[in-house]
Amino acid sequence: MKKIIILISVAVASGVLFANVFTTMVIAVATESDIPNSVIAGREFFKHTNPGDFFKIFSPASQLLALVSLILFWKTSKKVRMFLGVALLCYITGDILAFTYFHPRTDVMFATPTPDIETLKRLSSEWSAMNWVRSFILFVGLVFSFLAVDRIYTTRNQVP
Repeated sequence: MKKIIILISVAVASGVLFANVFTTMVIAVATESDIPNSVIAGREFFKHTNPGDFFKIFSPASQLLALVSLILFWKTSKKVRMFLGVALLCYITGDILAFTYFHPRTDVMFATPTPDIETLKRLSSEWSAMNWVRSFILFVGLVFSFLAVDRIYTTRNQVP
């Protein structure tokens, strides 16, 4: 059961990472394509739902699963504990960036009335660049999650 939980944790974290990359490669590029018209179109398109609706479910789920994995495998080894702790820290850092950096910029970009073009271009560019940073942080967390899984499987399968 413990192994299933850590594998689900890795799967959910992978989904969050790839959704974040998709947001940068597709949605951010589309938003930057024809400012201010693309921002206005984006505001209309995301009127009822937006990528944040995905992240507010799966990002906390990823963090919770990482925490549960850390608790379940606490006594396995110091390396596993460290790997899972770093992964959890990375996943939490991704959300801290979301709330302190991305949400305020998104709120300004999609506000009514629409901000001036230079402000929109600057915010959009900053948003895109930093989202790659956030993706990298999530990727590092995922690498550490995989290192923990590898360590768990190799430690348990060693012959004494």
